[in-house]
Amino acid sequence: MSLRVVFMGTPDFAVPTLSEIVGQGHEVVAVYTRPPAAAGRGMELKPSPVHTMADRFGIPVFTPKTLRTDEAAEIFRSHGADVAVVVAYGMLLPKAILDAPELGCLNLHASLLPRWRGAAPIQRAIMAGDNQTGIAVMKMEEGLDTGPVAMVERVAVTPAMNAGELHDKLMVLGADLMVRALAALSRGGLSFTPQPEMGVTYAHKLKNEDGLIDWSRPAQAVHDHIRGLSPFPGAYFVADFGKGQERVKVLRATLGKGEASPGTLLDINGIISCGDGAVRLIQVQRAGKGPVAFEEFLRGVRLGPGARFG
Repeated sequence: MSLRVVFMGTPDFAVPTLSEIVGQGHEVVAVYTRPPAAAGRGMELKPSPVHTMADRFGIPVFTPKTLRTDEAAEIFRSHGADVAVVVAYGMLLPKAILDAPELGCLNLHASLLPRWRGAAPIQRAIMAGDNQTGIAVMKMEEGLDTGPVAMVERVAVTPAMNAGELHDKLMVLGADLMVRALAALSRGGLSFTPQPEMGVTYAHKLKNEDGLIDWSRPAQAVHDHIRGLSPFPGAYFVADFGKGQERVKVLRATLGKGEASPGTLLDINGIISCGDGAVRLIQVQRAGKGPVAFEEFLRGVRLGPGARFG
């Protein structure tokens, strides 16, 4: 049985789920997404990836700046949806919206709840060195990712996996998981289990300062930090190449061997000493330039062994 669905999402991560829901024959009566944002050198307004996909399907798109008005709630109720599906929408839903669909609001969340509730679960899981994470379908409540969970898919986080790779894997798994959840919901067979009170952690929104590499930490923690922020927004170090302090993003790294004061470049192959052990930088990116191998970067800045990175 097909359902009347309101879909709410914004980034690339949400696009496969929207496509799968449409492909399974559900009636997506409206799509809610964040308003177009300025992007590119010309700072032209660019619609979100979900907005672009909804236009391709001919689905009405709504981009309210807030849902906390009587008018917004009335418009939402007018869609007559059986269920709302929320995937990285980027806006908290007030009670009036949560209560509007007859079967509630389902959220696709990229973690093994209750671990990593919040805005950046993919990055935080890798930054913490987790060897396992997953994707979950839960019923939304007013609390932040506190609702009961219906279905979960677990995923191994391999030692070299970065946030971009995990994002893409969970994006595909999540789309399949959500359409299976909707199929069960349409048959009245979707059950929910309350989240345990133990094991709650929060994946706080990433801030600019979260990217700065702390070389005094153990090498494994530095490596996890780098891959957890790769390719975006990117972990970075600072150094002076003759024109003042400059940021350099580290896109790829691995564990290395060596010992010296933290942040010291040990050889031209990119070995940097940490508080315990060392990492080897493989690919980096200076501001305004493209990604390059670390050896090429060194030639460009004329640095050698003994240089200190902050």
